[in-house]
Amino acid sequence: MKKIIVNYPGASPRGIGWKLILISRQVTEHLNLDYRVIIALLIFSYGKISAQQTPAAAQSEAITITGATAHIGNGEVIENSILIFENGKITAIGTSGSASPKGTIIEASGKHVYPGFIAPNSTLGLVEIGAVRATDDDSEMGKYNPHIRSIIAYNAESKIVESMRPNGVLMAQITPRGGTISGTSSIVQLDAWNWEDAAIKTDDGIHLNWPNIFKRGRWWLGEEPGFKPNEKYQTEVAKLEDFIKQSKASIKSGSTTENLPHLALKGIFDGTKTLYVNVGVEKAILDVITFAKDNDIKNVVLVGAWEAYKVADRLKKNTISVLATRTHVTPWLEDEDYDLSYKNAKLLMDAGVLVALQNSGQMERANARNLPFQAGTVAAHGLDKEKALQLITGNSAKILGINDIAGTLEVGKDATLFISVGDALDMRTNQLEKAFIQGRNISLESHQTKLWKRYSNKYSTK
Repeated sequence: MKKIIVNYPGASPRGIGWKLILISRQVTEHLNLDYRVIIALLIFSYGKISAQQTPAAAQSEAITITGATAHIGNGEVIENSILIFENGKITAIGTSGSASPKGTIIEASGKHVYPGFIAPNSTLGLVEIGAVRATDDDSEMGKYNPHIRSIIAYNAESKIVESMRPNGVLMAQITPRGGTISGTSSIVQLDAWNWEDAAIKTDDGIHLNWPNIFKRGRWWLGEEPGFKPNEKYQTEVAKLEDFIKQSKASIKSGSTTENLPHLALKGIFDGTKTLYVNVGVEKAILDVITFAKDNDIKNVVLVGAWEAYKVADRLKKNTISVLATRTHVTPWLEDEDYDLSYKNAKLLMDAGVLVALQNSGQMERANARNLPFQAGTVAAHGLDKEKALQLITGNSAKILGINDIAGTLEVGKDATLFISVGDALDMRTNQLEKAFIQGRNISLESHQTKLWKRYSNKYSTK
């Protein structure tokens, strides 16, 4: 039996990889068909089975949601509300009777309406399978890469991206990793054909990994385990300072034509881009504040910053926001409160610092769908429920610079929102019935919901 082997690119390198299609010549001869026709049919069938949900069509008529409890995303709640959106924008919101229903009417009495949740500092769409190098596109070689744009590597058809929507996570900041300066992030909505369609705001900020004050003993190299002072800390900071000053000088002199890394930093000096600094301990945070002042960097956001609560007054004074460490994580140090990660955001908010939640860390992409439940944990440890909601809606939008179009349910903003049966911050009642991105009625199906339905039927009682 003779076989024909065809290399078929089933998707991009970040997708499902190359497939081998084996066609038996005996079968094709028996059926009296050209093997190329069989191959075409198999490819078509495979695509139909494995493809992501087709992005929703543009909104064609007005939609009115009535009777729901509307959680605005800025701390306000409207009971028995009416919300109308047309052409992808919210045109009316208020108590029932404050506006006349238009177009398709969705009766949602007893249910809840929320703005779409936002996942900042995320590698969604940049890595599909961590163990498969060909699907990993979240970092580049070298230490100083401010000119690297994460958006062009974003895979809009990622299966992981698709799984965010059933929990209400409808937007994300796609962020590079690695090196000292990782590159430039962009903000996307999570229902698109490609990165161009997905982009809400491109090149919003530069991401910097601040040098570590402490280093952990690498047992695999024979080093004693535990934290120790990093003897190279000052040297590493000095190298970073030199790069920033050289960039600033190049930009000022207009000699950046041949130096893309220098030119890419222009936005952090003129205020058009935000500098996101991944930093942890108190001393390093204070050094970041000094660094920003000395180099006249306009907008700074701390990422992680688990000891930021210790210098909250300094952060407020210098108008520095925080994307707080993931809520569902164990304490970093032995002498920390066991529940510090649960109450960290509240401590900062109580001090007047603008805070939002982010989810970087182990299993960060798949775990991003749990962002609303991380906010729910913060609420369970002392923060008002509506303020906890702001951590993944209004506050996130302000920090990312998209609060003019997203983050809250207000007239003129994008109709990126969803209807939940119950409290969306509680995993027991976060059950989405409808979700819209820019007014488009999106699918809430994913490979996970398909598996759930499949095995629910298998084990259902008759």
